[in-house]
Amino acid sequence: MNARPQGTPRGSIRQLNLAEVVRLLHFEGPLSRAALTERTGLNRSTIADLIAQLGTWTLVTEREPDTARGVGRPSPIVSLSPATVAIAVNPEVDALTIGAIGLDRAIIVRDRVPHDTVPTPAETAALIAEKVSEWRSGPLALSRIVGIGLAVPGLVRASDGLVRDAPHLGWRDVPLAEVVAAATELAVSVGNDATLGALAEHLFGAARGIDHAIYLNGGASGIGGGLIIGGMPVAGAGGYAGEFGQNRPGIAHEHDRRAPGGVLEDEVSRARLLEVLQLTDADEPTLATALTEATGAVVAVEVTRQRGILTTALANAVNVINPSVVVLGGFLATLAGMDLEGLTAAVRHQAMPASGENLQIRAASLAENRLLIGAAESAFARLLDDPSRAS
Repeated sequence: MNARPQGTPRGSIRQLNLAEVVRLLHFEGPLSRAALTERTGLNRSTIADLIAQLGTWTLVTEREPDTARGVGRPSPIVSLSPATVAIAVNPEVDALTIGAIGLDRAIIVRDRVPHDTVPTPAETAALIAEKVSEWRSGPLALSRIVGIGLAVPGLVRASDGLVRDAPHLGWRDVPLAEVVAAATELAVSVGNDATLGALAEHLFGAARGIDHAIYLNGGASGIGGGLIIGGMPVAGAGGYAGEFGQNRPGIAHEHDRRAPGGVLEDEVSRARLLEVLQLTDADEPTLATALTEATGAVVAVEVTRQRGILTTALANAVNVINPSVVVLGGFLATLAGMDLEGLTAAVRHQAMPASGENLQIRAASLAENRLLIGAAESAFARLLDDPSRAS
């Protein structure tokens, strides 16, 4: 077993070892007992004891390995139980997206609830409570809900989750965690949607294993962003870093400007795409299909205009941050995907040669679930640090 640091209570070491096992299974998926022994540096009897303890909390399950492959004594495969779940929520101006995600990362149930008028925080909390109650009588009847994570399109104070300003929702200085907790009687964490999207893509998606990455999220409320520097998320002093959508865009030709004095998200805009497509509402797959299948000149002109402005914004970000990968989510991924190689070449052309020479631009591989997965991570954080909370 790992040596116990001087002055550290033995119970704390056990807690750390339990957490290490759960985190390995969460981030890497099912592993054999032998692999857990090798990865943790603990001996086999200690691993067996830890797995037994996690089993009493119904956090893990075991199955026999496939004996048709390999030689030697087979080692049981350990998996996290899908019965431990987090509720993940992304409130937006056009809809509330909510899902239940297992500790094993399975998406158990997901729903998008459109609305014509932007709900208040209290109305949002009531809708979440209603959906959780409905699911507890259905797909989550045998599940243990450890908490709720919200990915909010706005400035969220890192210290306490206070929504300082979500301008498109009209929420300002809202103690959202308290409001939702009161309605659901569950632990609640709140974060910026793009920051949580960046975390999800870094842990499980297009930026996995990437130490220096920029993530930009394009949604109904505009454009937000997240940063991974040195393998770590960067939130800034108050938690407000990554607001790329609030930067002033570089526009080469004045006739391409649509919002005099506007910021990036005023020019590169989902609402403008819906307008030229003559759509009033669309989820991400519907919008992507509509853009891909559109043949009209008006749509082509708008797509070209937005891609050009996005190119300059990305080149500026590349010059400042020097990432190896830029990940685009939401409608930005759709814009990029219409000619990803062309967009990448254009960004490299506008960026400093040394910063752009090895640059890759990728679509968010977690697609429309990226924000929910990030929100779930925030809800799982305390359990991952201390699995005994499951007891």
